Amino acid sequence: MRKKIGILILVVVLLFVFCLARDFFIKSLIGSVAASVTGAPTSIGSLSLSVIRQTVKISDFKMYNPKGFPRDILVDIPRINVACNLGALITGKIHLRQLDLEIKEIGMVKNKEGKLNIDSLKIAEDKSGKEEKKPAKQMAMQIDTLGLGMGRVVSRDYSVEGPPVIKVYDINLKKTYKNIIIAEQLLTLIISEPLKAAGIQGLKVYGVAMFTGVAALPVVAAFTFSGKDYVQETFNVTMDRAYDAGLQVIKIAGKIEKENKAGGVISAVVSGARVTFKLKKLSERSTQVTISARKTGLPQVETASGVMYQLSEQLK
Repeated sequence: MRKKIGILILVVVLLFVFCLARDFFIKSLIGSVAASVTGAPTSIGSLSLSVIRQTVKISDFKMYNPKGFPRDILVDIPRINVACNLGALITGKIHLRQLDLEIKEIGMVKNKEGKLNIDSLKIAEDKSGKEEKKPAKQMAMQIDTLGLGMGRVVSRDYSVEGPPVIKVYDINLKKTYKNIIIAEQLLTLIISEPLKAAGIQGLKVYGVAMFTGVAALPVVAAFTFSGKDYVQETFNVTMDRAYDAGLQVIKIAGKIEKENKAGGVISAVVSGARVTFKLKKLSERSTQVTISARKTGLPQVETASGVMYQLSEQLK
């Protein structure tokens, strides 16, 4: 009886070790492929594979800036769901029937020398050189359908004097793509599509999209047509705390013109735009914040969103 129990315990332990080793191998494979294509370090929070369902779930995938830039997050994907064909591995091919990505944030950084982190990625540098390099042999890949959810782009410009200029482009779009056959296509879509949706122009990665066969969509400023010049959020803090935090953020980001703590209003100039910061008390510990921004009469919602982003960081 004891021998049977011992064998059972050994089998359970071996299965547990196998599952850990299997998940670790897959996480390492994903990280190494992403790093080899982009030249940027990556990390994965957790991964689970169901052999029976042929599905993979990944949480907290993060890609960080390449060398020469602050150690900030370049791509933040909290959730990845995959429906795969494991049988294709026998033929030496990665076949994903469905890949769903929810991008929380793309971080675009301009360093003090005026270089962009996006343009310093390996996928951009390799395709923009004068001499075409022979691509390294990769395992065959086929992604039937890619569902791409895009949250926001956070732009930080360290090339200016003083504190960095921060702008936030809230995208909140979902798109579907078909028949992706190489890793460069996938990673180019993940990085370039949110930037195009935000209306950011002139990036090298757009040229890479054409080079790898990804259809290059027209770059259109997503906010030009909405006319919206404000963002609004509710924080679980007192009105006094929200005001003090807003005052601190705006003093760093721009120049205060008027302030009225009793009325909960601050007027300022941030990145050349006129910004108005307004508070509304909802309860003793709940405050609604509205931030608007205009420049030469035109909406500058990305500037307003940038101030709100910094306020959210202060109130964490």
